[in-house]
Amino acid sequence: MSRSLELRQNVINQMIDALVHGQIRSPLPPQAALAEMFNISRTTVRHTLAHFEQCGVLEKVAECYLIARQPTQHDGFSELYPPVDKQTALFEQAFFQMINQRQLKAGDTFSEIKLAQSVKVSPVVVREFLLRFCRYNLIEQVRRGYWHMKKFDQNYAEKLFELREMLETHALNRFMNLPGDDGRWMQARDLLDRHRQMRDTIASSYRMFAQLDKEMHSLILSAANNPFFNQSLEIISVIFHSHYQWDESDLKSRNIVALEEHMAILTAILSRNDVEAHCELHRHLSTAKQSMIRSINQYS
Repeated sequence: MSRSLELRQNVINQMIDALVHGQIRSPLPPQAALAEMFNISRTTVRHTLAHFEQCGVLEKVAECYLIARQPTQHDGFSELYPPVDKQTALFEQAFFQMINQRQLKAGDTFSEIKLAQSVKVSPVVVREFLLRFCRYNLIEQVRRGYWHMKKFDQNYAEKLFELREMLETHALNRFMNLPGDDGRWMQARDLLDRHRQMRDTIASSYRMFAQLDKEMHSLILSAANNPFFNQSLEIISVIFHSHYQWDESDLKSRNIVALEEHMAILTAILSRNDVEAHCELHRHLSTAKQSMIRSINQYS
């Protein structure tokens, strides 16, 4: 299948979703607005409208297109999207990556349709994910199909750290009581070795620290054997390592400090020293909390 034909078929499927869920209403917006909405050319818009007119979904009156009937999936093309569960996982990963890479920043407004098209998933999948994600109070719906990235304040950050400390303290207790033959002890040793390797190049590789940070905290939380803990970590990681509204001027120094604190935590864990491991974890979380609050206040 040619790329242009695949694009047209994907746009037709996306427009069916938009029509069914009321994101596009009768009469349809001008072709220029549709082209902008779906990030496509007017030529592709004309082909799409012609398809729906031929199917009887749209009726052209003068220069306007009216909805003659609600479309069904039979008016589109099958097997252009992967299964829904794979689409959801794909979009979740892409959405977090967009935040981490500052493609989506605090104060930005974005559309479901454009996100769906950029990740090549159904707009319905995008909408359902955003509706679930909005419970974290980081995004809000401004109008049908459009969302706004919110800013958070010191109070939000302090509540977030309170949750993080409770989760990780409980998980660390469980970790220190793992059987000696549990594979996570070897993972902790491997992580410590990789931290030592990064310490030698941290001046130039400090932006790579976010991945190590996520792996270490994921490893600790895994001992709780609780999927809700993992979901909470994902959100926390998005907020911290996206530098959601942080000034990056001291990112290098923050990561150098965090790297040393990680090594202290891992060393205490591998020494089976419960008291020292908990002390080092609390010290690390306290440092991160103060850095975040300072950055939020500077941003404000």
